[in-house]
Amino acid sequence: QVQLVESGGGLVQPGGSLRLSCTASGSISSIYTIGWYRQAPGKQRELVAGFIGGGTAHYADSVKGRFTISRDNAKNTLYLQMNSLKVEDTAVYYCAIDRVIRGKGTQVTVSS
Repeated sequence: QVQLVESGGGLVQPGGSLRLSCTASGSISSIYTIGWYRQAPGKQRELVAGFIGGGTAHYADSVKGRFTISRDNAKNTLYLQMNSLKVEDTAVYYCAIDRVIRGKGTQVTVSS
């Protein structure tokens, strides 16, 4: 079973940017449903961005125009470029395959 390791989180000011990486222990080239979720304290986990069924990327309405998901199959890595960050983006971010989270997540904190 492919395991995932998220990285790239940190503390950033509102309006700043971060790029998250999710590195898989095996090939992701044949994985069609893969994406990023997040969970803030006291809130339900939500899908932030993902490739669903091998099609185009899908985004939560709250991040459209600010976040971009991408993948590098040669590096077995999924990315999430996050721009114009807001305080409400603060959460633990996880990547998932077939909607199953397989990593420990990376903390993103947006604060002045």
